[in-house]
Amino acid sequence: MAERTRGFYGAARADVPPADKRFSMIKDPRELYDILCELWCEYTCAPRLREGWSCDNVTLGQCSITAFLVQDIFGGKVYGILRSGGNYHCYNVVGDCVFDLTSEQFGDEVLCYEGNPEQTREVHFAKTEKRERYEYLRRALFERLGIPESNI
Repeated sequence: MAERTRGFYGAARADVPPADKRFSMIKDPRELYDILCELWCEYTCAPRLREGWSCDNVTLGQCSITAFLVQDIFGGKVYGILRSGGNYHCYNVVGDCVFDLTSEQFGDEVLCYEGNPEQTREVHFAKTEKRERYEYLRRALFERLGIPESNI
């Protein structure tokens, strides 16, 4: 796999090993980012943002489903930055490591990763389309890694 420039927030310090042994073949969040760059697509993008999604901005609209998938693999907590319009941009905190695999969608905008509320699956996945996008991305990752579907 050709390595991309990793411009996501926290990439330099993202040295967290997988907490779930099914994902032991993924060294750290940087490696997961490389894999997800091949899996994110228009379908996994939030519907309200799909018109702006492109191969040049693969992280657009992928935050919550990605953050909860990252939590599945590396543990930790998901937090959200309140955005205009009332939506939350989700990112991960594992121990003292803060990282945001989808931060590149904001370009040069500086986000504040301190003092934000924890996010829950129950709230986010109450939206059927979001749960379905998460499940789609999760299945695609399992397939890409050769993990049997019975382990999903």
